[in-house]
Amino acid sequence: MSSSRSFPALFVRGGTSNGLVIMRKDLPPQDQWHTVLPAAMGSPDNYGRQLNGIGGGISSTSKICVLSPSERADADVDFTFVQVGIKDGVLDLAGNCGNMSSAVGPAAWDHGLVTDLEAKLSSSHEASGEDAGETYREATVRFFNTNTSKVVHSRFRVTGHNPPRYCPTGDYEMDGVPGTQSCITLSFLNPAGAKTGKALPTGNPVDVLEIPGDVGGGGTTIPASLVDVSNPGVFVKISDLGSDFAGATPETLTPATLDADPVLKKKLEAIRQAGAAKMGLDPKTESVPKIVLLFDKPAYEHDGSNLRANEDGEVDVQCLALSMGQPHKAVPLTLALCLGAAANIPGTVAAQLRRRTEARDEAQQQGSRSSSSIVIGHPSGKVEIGTTVENGEIVSADLLRTARVLMKGEVFY
Repeated sequence: MSSSRSFPALFVRGGTSNGLVIMRKDLPPQDQWHTVLPAAMGSPDNYGRQLNGIGGGISSTSKICVLSPSERADADVDFTFVQVGIKDGVLDLAGNCGNMSSAVGPAAWDHGLVTDLEAKLSSSHEASGEDAGETYREATVRFFNTNTSKVVHSRFRVTGHNPPRYCPTGDYEMDGVPGTQSCITLSFLNPAGAKTGKALPTGNPVDVLEIPGDVGGGGTTIPASLVDVSNPGVFVKISDLGSDFAGATPETLTPATLDADPVLKKKLEAIRQAGAAKMGLDPKTESVPKIVLLFDKPAYEHDGSNLRANEDGEVDVQCLALSMGQPHKAVPLTLALCLGAAANIPGTVAAQLRRRTEARDEAQQQGSRSSSSIVIGHPSGKVEIGTTVENGEIVSADLLRTARVLMKGEVFY
């Protein structure tokens, strides 16, 4: 490292998150990342603001992607995701981030990490909508996520020649992000068992978790679905949290109201840790698994500014997720993938609450390979997750995102 204590990086928005994208060659060996990355993000920070670094003071804006060329036959790029602890500066590499994954393909493409470009391009297309008349092609980048040992295919728009470059402009609108941009399609291949080796680590669609007696409202049990697809999740029905939450809706239980309830947060952390232990994971690792609360019915969806009644039934299941102990204002994308898959596994809490079952049932009856989608409602809107199942195994989980480079240059630490 240079004496100036800096390294080149991109500051990128990926989905509803943002953070740094760094080439591995520009960092010291991985066992020394703790000497560089926390300071770059502004951690540790007892005030929780990351004011002295590039981080934004919440879990969704304290993220780092490290990229390098891959030596694997099935991947072009290796990608390591790093979640940086805001107050303690701890680097957590236990899981992946679906939102920041959307930035990996375009960043790797534009920075020369991908070889044989022509073989990874589709034929030319004419853009539609406000970009009508523009010619573009679709590129596909395969990347290997080292956190989960899973391969992801990223498809996105490129324009120009010698070489073509990622084109962020387009007319795709994503909930939680202002404006429109071009769409990035992420296909997570064989996503089941990212950390435990099984979609249902315990083999059960529902397990009963014991909550310690020293936790507010503890000393009880609660049913939960423990599912490991893309990233492990503990899924709990909100009404099972106690009589105080019977009839809770997205209007009465919001990220803000949850964050203001320390007793509930302590109980949810106890549930998360109990689920982690059942899954064979370390309960003290905050990022894996995450806990996702499911409303009894998706009675509301977001129209961009306010919640409104879900009268047309667009939303299949409504959730409120926590990440690193903080209520998430959207939904972590790997958790959305996990929830989408869980809703297709008979008997899980998510499958029990799913509004539309006809499409799923019809797809499952079409033969050994079937595809279905689920629309997940979250505090900032909704996201559609596609799941392909073949002979009872989850072949891929797909989602649509957008990404944009916000700045590039030197990050000082």
